[in-house]
Amino acid sequence: MEPEQALSSGWNEHSLVVRYGETDQMGVVYHANYLVYFEEGRTRLMDALGLPYAELERRGFGLVVRKAGLRFRAPARYAEQLLVRTRIERVGGASVSFEYAISRAADGARLADGTTELACIDLRRPERPVCMLPDELRALLTPASDAAGG
Repeated sequence: MEPEQALSSGWNEHSLVVRYGETDQMGVVYHANYLVYFEEGRTRLMDALGLPYAELERRGFGLVVRKAGLRFRAPARYAEQLLVRTRIERVGGASVSFEYAISRAADGARLADGTTELACIDLRRPERPVCMLPDELRALLTPASDAAGG
């Protein structure tokens, strides 16, 4: 799926191959690594929208995870290719929520679903870091959220 097609449908998709170090003794992806896969999905979605995280931080803002949810459906194993789908679920005043779906590329089996909610912080104001989403970021996130039905 090309990024432009993915964004028009609300979903951004990328693939990854499970590395040995991401698995436990049984060769199954260790549960905490799904959160790393979610983070990669978020950063790739932000890149596709035209505002990479690094640029957001250069402008003095950050997005920090304040809530995460994860539901396991089937195990992912060493050397399997996975598809990570990410979309914006909701845009709030000072936060944005993302939705994720991870599946096995070989057979399309759904392996995990999840959500994260990120709060916007002003990196220049450590005494009161939580802030409203900057207008430019809101303008990028809102159409993607609308495409997702959020």
